Amino acid sequence: MEICKSEWEDTDLILSLYDEAISLQRSKGTVQWPTIDRRLVEIEIQEGRQWKLLLKGEVACVWSVAYEDEQIWGPTLHEPSLFIHRIANHPSHRGKALVGVLVEWAKKYCLENDLRFIRLDTVGENQALIRLYTGYGFASLEPVWIKDPSNLPAHYAEDEVYLFEIDLGKEK
Repeated sequence: MEICKSEWEDTDLILSLYDEAISLQRSKGTVQWPTIDRRLVEIEIQEGRQWKLLLKGEVACVWSVAYEDEQIWGPTLHEPSLFIHRIANHPSHRGKALVGVLVEWAKKYCLENDLRFIRLDTVGENQALIRLYTGYGFASLEPVWIKDPSNLPAHYAEDEVYLFEIDLGKEK
């Protein structure tokens, strides 16, 4: 198993994994991501914020990170954080506890980069994701409505946003 930054040649695969995730969301009747823009993925790769988990050389999971997320989380700039977005598993690797692997990577990454919080969100009351995230140690915070979702993907205007965080300062 290896976790590393995504590369240019991963772009088409990343986009196909996001399309697969959208299909899964649709089949489960949950809030769906909009089609992910190629340019967004390319920017994340260029900035070193798009990651992948490899199992036996195959991309099993992808996600992106940010270091601030004021539009969703409010003014948290004084709280050094790693925000995880768009986790998508390859269909043949679903059910393999890869989110747990990602969380352990994020903890190590945060400690190495002096970041206190691991944060993520999901739109809508997706009980399966809420159980998944809390099962891996995330505290579930109060859901919020985004006041101005105009600069966010369209699904952020559809429902409440559920926020989750791990406070690594509490784990010390």
